[in-house]
Parts: sequence; C-alpha cells; structure tokens
Amino acid sequence: MLIPIQITPKAQAEIKHIMATKNIPEDYFLRVGVKGGGCGGMSYALGFDKAKPEDQQFEIAGIPVLIEKKHYMFLMGMQVDFFESDEARGFTFVNPDIPKRHDL
Repeated sequence: MLIPIQITPKAQAEIKHIMATKNIPEDYFLRVGVKGGGCGGMSYALGFDKAKPEDQQFEIAGIPVLIEKKHYMFLMGMQVDFFESDEARGFTFVNPDIPKRHDL
C-alpha cells in the first residue's frame, strides 16, 4: 500500500529522540491523524498509541506509523516537518503539492 505521508529528516530525528527519551512503550506507534472539520477546517494530530483494528500500519525511516483508515485520504501527500526557533518549536504539516500563497 502507498504510504500517504512523508516525514522530513528533521522530524524523523525529533520523533526518534522523543521515542528514546520519553518512555514511549515499545509496542506504541506514531499515530498520524486529522481532527475537526466544519467551519474551523481540519487540524492534524501526532501522538503515540497502540494499534487498533481500523489502523493501517507503515514504517517510515524506522519509525512505526499508524493511520486510521478513515484519515488516509485526508493525509495523502502531507509532509510532517519539525521547526525550531528562539520563539517556538514543534511539528508542522505541509502539503508540498499546494503552492504557497504570496500576498502582493
């Protein structure tokens, strides 16, 4: 099956660091999903969880990944990245196939 998401090298390094240092159980996976809908639109979610029957399982760069089947189409083409600056740090979801809007 086609893997719907990509994880950038920076995000891979941070995920592996979290898995190694935050006592994530060995039988847990990185869960990637979507939340919401309606007026606010969709937001994306990352977390660690055990596999459920409705999940599809993947391995990306040695990271075990779960995606619930009903979220698969919403995540197609998404890229998980990690950013770090003096003000903030965290994971972001980007669709590299959608051009960025440039205000004039």
